[in-house]
Amino acid sequence: MANQFRVDRVGMEIKREVNEILQKKVRDPRVQGITITDVQMLGDLSMAKVYYTLMSNLASEQEKAQTGLEKAKGTIKRELGHNLKMYKIPDLTFIKDESIEYGNKIDQMLRDLDQK
Repeated sequence: MANQFRVDRVGMEIKREVNEILQKKVRDPRVQGITITDVQMLGDLSMAKVYYTLMSNLASEQEKAQTGLEKAKGTIKRELGHNLKMYKIPDLTFIKDESIEYGNKIDQMLRDLDQK
């Protein structure tokens, strides 16, 4: 149980730091407007799945954002190494968070049902 607490705590810290790094350190215009929504860590802290959301719904913008994040991965890991006191910085995998769009779709379906 204590190990899971540490994994969750490290995930929250990485989420906070990556959001700050994207806003202040990464100058790539492709990553502007990206918000980190969740970070899921492996139990041994060797890998982190970083979920992000983007304000634009355009497929081309989402593709550019994914490419920008992949290009900025080295900068993000370097800054995490400076800011976090960890033996090894986890490998980062960026995944688009579909939960907000899914929630909006369900909400719209409920509104449509209510109108009928």
